Amino acid sequence: MLVKDVIDFLNSYAPLDYAEDFDNTGLIVGNKNDKVNGIIICLDSTKEVIQEAIDTKNNLVISFHPIIFDGLTKISPGNYVNDSILLAIKNDISIFAIHTALDNSNIGVNMKLCEVLGIKNTKILIPKTKTINKLTTYIPRKDAEVLRKKLFGVGAGSIGKYENCSFSYEGIGTFKGNEDSNPTIGTKHKDTEIEEVCINITFLKHLEETVLSSLRKAHPYEEIAYELNTLENVNENIGMGMVGELSQAISENELFKLLKNKLKVKFLKHSKKLKKPIKKIAVLGGSGSFGIKNAISVNADAYITSDMKYHDYFKAEDSILLIDVGHYESEQFTKKLLFDILTKKFPNFAIALAKTNTNPVKYS
Repeated sequence: MLVKDVIDFLNSYAPLDYAEDFDNTGLIVGNKNDKVNGIIICLDSTKEVIQEAIDTKNNLVISFHPIIFDGLTKISPGNYVNDSILLAIKNDISIFAIHTALDNSNIGVNMKLCEVLGIKNTKILIPKTKTINKLTTYIPRKDAEVLRKKLFGVGAGSIGKYENCSFSYEGIGTFKGNEDSNPTIGTKHKDTEIEEVCINITFLKHLEETVLSSLRKAHPYEEIAYELNTLENVNENIGMGMVGELSQAISENELFKLLKNKLKVKFLKHSKKLKKPIKKIAVLGGSGSFGIKNAISVNADAYITSDMKYHDYFKAEDSILLIDVGHYESEQFTKKLLFDILTKKFPNFAIALAKTNTNPVKYS
């Protein structure tokens, strides 16, 4: 198995096309055509994790966070980023980071956090825009149904809970091939009229290459007329955070006890208690202060995230309980999520969870 095979699978599970613009996902270090001896999964690809990979003879590190966020001007020993990269390169270790691609997946980081906390009936808290494209093309009427089926077959035409969605109308197409043309219909230098169907079909952004490839294979024309547009529609299956409900309402103190037990934390930071039952809960793993207004807008009783600053707690406005559980703590189950999906896909391959605790925050 090659590094590319693992990357292609992870990209199908949580497409990198939906990672945030600020992020640095993908193959950080290594060659995608290298053979994989073993995989080790971590939250942070620190020097200690790279050394663990070397010691256990795993040459592919699947990391949640990217080790490189900002541009590097030099790579020499002296800081944790450079030390990790140098050690990986020296020992032919590849590093792949998935980060916000998995954050934005409805079967990713926040799904796992909801699962651990017993939050049901979940949906995306902050749906992502500009993830849906629309293809418009023109094809002879006799070939229209074949093209539709080909496009449906590669995932085009899916809208929310519906599949095989398209809109078509008929008209007359005209064309005349020049001296260099080789028309499949009509004759060069001669005006041709033909009954055509205009097909409009939407698809997820990461499928663009596949959809266009299918279009070219199924379309009879030598030159294919088509348009691509990005739609403003929100995508209910892609975006940050999740919101759902507990099976029954609990008190604020019971919620604190639940979080301490499930997340294995001794301390929680939170806004003022509102002395009301908690049933509807929003979560956002990692730094999630930007989602406070979204949690309030969906009438969540509580919002669980991390890295909230002093003034963020004022935004509760006596309408929601804000809880900061810690960055590492909110994402700690991501390693197991990645382990489960990779072992299911590659059941006979060596895959391990890193034993190194990479949480840089300590408590006394």
